[in-house]
Amino acid sequence: MSRPPKYWEKAKKLLSRKDPVLRKIIKKYGTGYLKTRNDPFFSLCRTIIGQQISTKAADSIWLKFEKKCKKKIIPNKILKLTHRDLKSVGLSRQKVRYIKNIAEGFKNKSFNIKDIKKMDDELAINYITRLKGLGVWSAQMFLMFNLNRPDIFPTKDIGLIRAISINYKKSYPPSKKFLNKISTLHFGYRSVFTWYMWRSIDPVDVEY
Repeated sequence: MSRPPKYWEKAKKLLSRKDPVLRKIIKKYGTGYLKTRNDPFFSLCRTIIGQQISTKAADSIWLKFEKKCKKKIIPNKILKLTHRDLKSVGLSRQKVRYIKNIAEGFKNKSFNIKDIKKMDDELAINYITRLKGLGVWSAQMFLMFNLNRPDIFPTKDIGLIRAISINYKKSYPPSKKFLNKISTLHFGYRSVFTWYMWRSIDPVDVEY
């Protein structure tokens, strides 16, 4: 997507009025926006690779992964690669199994993107997490970066929690009470809030 999501500008104005801390961050990084991509399999592979590691480490592994796949991030290509091929790019044995499993789900159509698009966020997360290797965080990343959902608040994301702690001058991790307050304040556009929190502590845009 070469343009911001349809809700982006409206969300920026609304959240800036509500939250002076976020307003400063939006002013500083105002030209950036969440970039979504219309390639579900690509997004899920990227999400699996990004699980529980830093953005820098994930980017490094992703570049090697793309090279190994010869830039063809498609189920059939993944299924043809051996476990050794995939481990050689820096993937753990577990992540190799997950990516292979997702490729199989796409190939045999047991994982249906069209069905997910009709679901609300909660139902979609439940559906996505049925696929081995995809937990709640992975499902939330998919909803944000592929289905362009505006109100995702991934409280298990280490980067988000760290950014909230830094920007709002709270102990790490912030209390559940404070996270609930933040969630309520930005309800409706929590994907936008999350993106700006990430951007405030990372030199490059987060992408999945």
